[in-house]
Amino acid sequence: MAKCELCGKGPQFGHNVSHSNVRTKRMWRPNVQKATVVINGVERTLRICTKCLKTLSKSKE
Repeated sequence: MAKCELCGKGPQFGHNVSHSNVRTKRMWRPNVQKATVVINGVERTLRICTKCLKTLSKSKE
């Protein structure tokens, strides 16, 4: 399932809108990746979105 285990970000729903203004349902999924994260000194493999991954890498520097 495309859901971030850190921030809880999940899929969002909307419409594709064609040139003739016909609307069909669509979904935007977050870019979820498997990453090893250290939480309270324990390494865990989490499925986190790339935005969280970027934020975690910035906090390490």
